[in-house]
Amino acid sequence: MLDVSQVASPVSDDRVRQLTALIRTSIDETRRTVSPLTGDEIATVPVSSVDDVAAAFEAARRAQRTWARTSPQARQQMLLRLHDLVLDRQEELLDLIQLESGKSRAHAFDEIAHLALTARYYGRRLAKIVGPHRRSGVYPGLTTVRQVQQPKGVIGVISPWNYPLTMAISDGLAAVAAGNAVVHKPDSQSPLTALAGIELLREAGFPPELWQVVSGQGSVVGHAIIERADYICFTGSTATGKRVAGQCAERLIGCSLELGGKNPMIVLPGANVEKAAAGAVTAAFSSAGQLCVSIERIYVHRRQYAAFRDALVRRVQSMSFGTALDWEADMGTLVSPAQLATIEKHVDDAIAQGATVLVGGRARPELGPWFYEPTVLEGVTPAAECFAEETFGPLVSLYSYDTVDEAVAFANSGVYGLNASVWGPARTAKQVAARLKAGTVNVNEGFAATFGSIDAPMGGMRESGTGRRQGAEGLLRFTESQAIGAQRLMPVGGPPFIGSGAFSKLMTLGLRLLKKAGKA
Repeated sequence: MLDVSQVASPVSDDRVRQLTALIRTSIDETRRTVSPLTGDEIATVPVSSVDDVAAAFEAARRAQRTWARTSPQARQQMLLRLHDLVLDRQEELLDLIQLESGKSRAHAFDEIAHLALTARYYGRRLAKIVGPHRRSGVYPGLTTVRQVQQPKGVIGVISPWNYPLTMAISDGLAAVAAGNAVVHKPDSQSPLTALAGIELLREAGFPPELWQVVSGQGSVVGHAIIERADYICFTGSTATGKRVAGQCAERLIGCSLELGGKNPMIVLPGANVEKAAAGAVTAAFSSAGQLCVSIERIYVHRRQYAAFRDALVRRVQSMSFGTALDWEADMGTLVSPAQLATIEKHVDDAIAQGATVLVGGRARPELGPWFYEPTVLEGVTPAAECFAEETFGPLVSLYSYDTVDEAVAFANSGVYGLNASVWGPARTAKQVAARLKAGTVNVNEGFAATFGSIDAPMGGMRESGTGRRQGAEGLLRFTESQAIGAQRLMPVGGPPFIGSGAFSKLMTLGLRLLKKAGKA
């Protein structure tokens, strides 16, 4: 057992001042941030005003006009330098991630790897993705068309606390790679990690004014960003995402939203029970379950249910917990009293509705002020709040099924569709995966196969959001497609010496010949 008194802040007062100096502010208001590891204060962070947001957009727009003329090849070199810097400076980043989010060091490293992978992916692929690309013209040989991608302008990024490095930087990184500037509001719980990432951007060569940082309440600063941005990238709750989408609709600007999830896992007949149970531990309890793609409900074929349940309970019982800045703990703590209150409420309510706690089910304040054990429930009824509502904590519920069709129906129930996991013989599991209503589905893996594959798009269906991060889609969402057509030798409407009636007959013949020739 680790004593929280062993945890010391790795961030000096001078370092805090150095990082928070990156926040644009003109007022005296400040706020405190505390570490979930101990409940102690980490930093005093300046707050931005609405006028500061306006000034941030003015500066960002000036920087973006110059940046848009920077070649994709030059941007790629900066992205690749960032890749190396993230890996080189990971010790401080790991400390900050743990200090602000409370997650274990192994789970903090997931963020280092994801951000490095993102920087390398766009550092290799940017020029190819943004084009220009040749398109078929109306008249072969006479019409040439190019598709180019124009940056949208200034992107508003509102990032969450649960992945304070990669969710703060990776989305905006695609935006600046595409030629945009960014005005960014990191979550109030975890600003230092985001600021350390932005500092590395500048060291990699990105212009300082290109990525503006503001701080404060979402209802004030976030609203001001939405009022001025050319596009919004938001990660957070479904309820807030709907409000963001409504504000964007009023201004006729686009947005990408990664929102909530009640992510299912299906264990198929013939699955390796031990491997599936090990995968479930990672899928449900990474970052203490505070992960949008975390598994919260597991459906197991009735013949294998008891074996899977026992294997899962055994593995959870063997997990190690802690709040030290080392590699020893399998799971860290919840981030705040609000998260602790939610999981306690969900577990107590499920028990009152007839559920049974198989393992866990209690807070552990001796480990950390908001620490809660990884918890497995069975017998959860539809009357329980955690049956369909997202918990966003280390809580997973087990259910049995009789047929695969039944399991698919269970998995597709509810309003969400962010992530899903299927375990079993690969061919069958892939067939089942294609039937699930989720933006990402992982076969014989919880979430990392898609999350770590930057070439693959990631996002939600239904009330889990709209738009995609990662891959070409994750970059192109920050651009406007523009078609540039050039005509030579004769106008599209035909030469002036041929009447419109004669030309229409000639055109009809030409269209038939082109179809027969297999031309687009």
